[in-house]
Formats: sequence, C-alpha cells, structure tokens
Amino acid sequence: MGTLVYSMFQSLDGYIEAPGHDIGWSAPDEEVHAYANEEARNSALFLYGRRLYELMAEYWPTADEDPDAPPVVAEFARIWRDKPKVVVSPTLTEVGWNARLVTDVREIAALKAETDGEISVGGPILVSSIIDQIDEFRLFFHPIALGGGTPFFPATGKRISLRHKETRTFASGVVLVRYASSTPAR
Repeated sequence: MGTLVYSMFQSLDGYIEAPGHDIGWSAPDEEVHAYANEEARNSALFLYGRRLYELMAEYWPTADEDPDAPPVVAEFARIWRDKPKVVVSPTLTEVGWNARLVTDVREIAALKAETDGEISVGGPILVSSIIDQIDEFRLFFHPIALGGGTPFFPATGKRISLRHKETRTFASGVVLVRYASSTPAR
C-alpha cells in the first residue's frame, strides 16, 4: 500500500504561493533542490491537481534542454518526465508526459491501495479533498513572509493531529519539518 506525502515549499507564514499565483520567491538553492530531487526519485508516482500539473507541464518536460540549466534542474527535469503521474481533474480531457487522468478524488483510495511506495501529492485544492488520506506532511519553510496567498493547509474545517518525524535545516535557512498524520482516516 502506498503512502500519500504532501510536500511543497512554503513561506514562514504558511503560503505556497504569493497573491497572483507567484512562486518566484520559492526557487530552491542547489542543496534544497538536490534534496527535492532525491525525494522525487524515491516517489513511486506524482499525484497532482489540475493547476499544479499544468504549471509543472509548462516547464519541466524540456528544462534539461536549456544549456544554462544548472545540473540539479536538468536532473529534476529527467526525473519528472520519467516518473508516472496521476492528475485529478474533472475538467481536463487529456494529459501528457507519462500521466494519466482521473476525474474523481474517490479514485485515490484505489490508487493508494495499488501503489507500493510514496505517492508525492501536490496541489492545495486537491489536498483539501483528500486531507484525511494524507499520511505525511513535508513542509519546506523558506525564510520569507508573504502576508497572503495560497495556504499550504487548505481551510477544510477539519482538525489534523500530527506527530513530528524530523526537522532539518539547510544552509540557505530553509527548514524542512516532517510530520506523520496521527488522525485516523475517515
């Protein structure tokens, strides 16, 4: 059985993007990027909502073709392109780049049952629908406060009990905090 891991970069005040969907502030340095590459390499598949999938598919399929791309960026592009992806969207009609489309979040329980290893989950709108199924939260806090934007934790009205697993500080000041969900799935 797979484990759902929700992992995204965020500001100290809890936002994964600034107003206007700005993520430019979150570009990782080489050390954090190398860690994220390893995390991606160890994932069995990526599970995305529509908006995050479209953002990723806009850049990563050819990022390694840029002669100025740093080695960690080119490496992530190859990992991303080759890794299986599942996109949850009732509005998309097709997806590419080694991805398959599911239209209903209720299909995620079956996906989790049939997958061995970590399922890397991305997209706060998707997470708001499946937060009870998330097994681990990985929060990469960047040393910046945005004052608003899209929160890492969606406003679901549900309480989530967490158990600390690890804290790691990178030279850039980014702090990774890992929590396991101790709230039983409903």
